[in-house]
Amino acid sequence: MESTVLLAMAFDRYVAICHPLRHATVLTLPRVAKIGIAAVVRGTALMAPLPVFIKRLPFCRSNILSHSYCLHQDVMKLACADIRVNVIYGLIVIISAIGLDSLLISFSYLLILKTVLGLTREAQAKAHDSLLPVIMANIYLLIPPVLNPIVYGVKTKEIRQRSQEFYSIRQGKR
Repeated sequence: MESTVLLAMAFDRYVAICHPLRHATVLTLPRVAKIGIAAVVRGTALMAPLPVFIKRLPFCRSNILSHSYCLHQDVMKLACADIRVNVIYGLIVIISAIGLDSLLISFSYLLILKTVLGLTREAQAKAHDSLLPVIMANIYLLIPPVLNPIVYGVKTKEIRQRSQEFYSIRQGKR
């Protein structure tokens, strides 16, 4: 739902900057409520199949998770069966939700940038001061969910071995 909320915020910024006189008519309270409901429904619909996919797996290892909450990747590691369906579904969710949202957010900010570049110098400076922190905050919130599957896809043992090699090399050079 986070990326959907960021998408809604990007849409709000787009309307506020590119069509400021129509902002109140485009983003009415009922429309904002519908966007919020759509974000919740979309997030729920994408995550609802995960318990079903997990439930079908047999578990033969320890039942201790590395997090205080039930992270899908951790639970899959405990399974002693083929987890390809879970992995494929996870990739589909990431690509369709976060990937599409990131693309649409980027497109929104490109349109905003195009509009800002057409403004006077004073208006550009004012827009730049309020626009740049928002873009940086969106990048900060979007990058970790995109990188999580990559990080969890690499085996923990391999990460530990590489870290030990790296630190032993660095200590040897001192």
